Amino acid sequence: MERKKLRIYIAAAYGVTFLMGLLMWYGTGRHFDLSAFPNAQMFYPAAGVMLGILCTQKEDVLVPKVFYCFFVCVTGIMAAVAVLSIVNPYAMIFYMGIPVPLWTLMQQLFIIGASIAGWIILLATKKEKRRAYGLCWNKGASSWFCIVLFVAVYSFRTVITALWSGQMSALGMIVKNANTWMMLAVLPVNFFLVFTAFFGEEYGWRYYLQPLMQKRFGMRGGVLLLGVVWGIWHLPVDVFYYTQDSQLLMVLAQQITCITLGIFFAYAYMKTENIWVPVVLHFLNNNFVPILSGNAAASALENQSLTWEELLTSLVINGAVFSVFLFAKPFRKKLLFILH
Repeated sequence: MERKKLRIYIAAAYGVTFLMGLLMWYGTGRHFDLSAFPNAQMFYPAAGVMLGILCTQKEDVLVPKVFYCFFVCVTGIMAAVAVLSIVNPYAMIFYMGIPVPLWTLMQQLFIIGASIAGWIILLATKKEKRRAYGLCWNKGASSWFCIVLFVAVYSFRTVITALWSGQMSALGMIVKNANTWMMLAVLPVNFFLVFTAFFGEEYGWRYYLQPLMQKRFGMRGGVLLLGVVWGIWHLPVDVFYYTQDSQLLMVLAQQITCITLGIFFAYAYMKTENIWVPVVLHFLNNNFVPILSGNAAASALENQSLTWEELLTSLVINGAVFSVFLFAKPFRKKLLFILH
């Protein structure tokens, strides 16, 4: 049963991702808008977990079947819209007087609607079902501590990076900009409107795959290897979306990011046994990047250019800041997670 569940997970999380990568490759050569693909890809890991459980544990009355079926359907629609963006790539719609790719706007609005519906379904799900499958908010004090700690560590890393690269004046201008603080202030509201995408990754990586990897490779080794496979999962968006001229550097940078951030996310999850903590942390990390870069548009993540110097900076600073958490108390405990 566990092997079947794992095969289903791999097929959804990796199989679908790399099949979609072929469409991204096709679209890149024709300069199509590919922004629908990264949005859809975030849903695949959790959908893989849910499909595996639905197929192998049909008799378990505690499986939150309504929420699982809902999320799998949402994932299918997200993937379908991504495919349609290749089939009809020039469909545009005017939003606030600005031409916007139709499929991307549809996805964004759909994510908001799906997130609101998702909260309603979760709240209507019996607590014992949510608790049995890791959907409850646990250990409130520890959970909030990890979120605040991440913001502090992220801020410290940002300042150190700016000092290293001589960008303190640019960072100072961003910090002094009132728009920066306004965008940061609305992040809590935004989280509730788009949580499904970030839940889509973390329920797959931290809730399901992390305990499996730690059981097989040890508390630290499992987390480090999880960072590697998490980085590999990003390959299609790395080479076809995030950059057009720095593919190798982007792939290496993604490995650094996933391994180092993965250490902190794993630490937070083990400390709290609360999947919502890494979901929040993932949301914060992805949204801090464009805000603190001075470009809050989603397009800030597209067509980046990297240098070897920036890669070295990321390796040294991220490694120094996040690797210390490998020695934290949760990594010294025995694995206590229940594997469903």
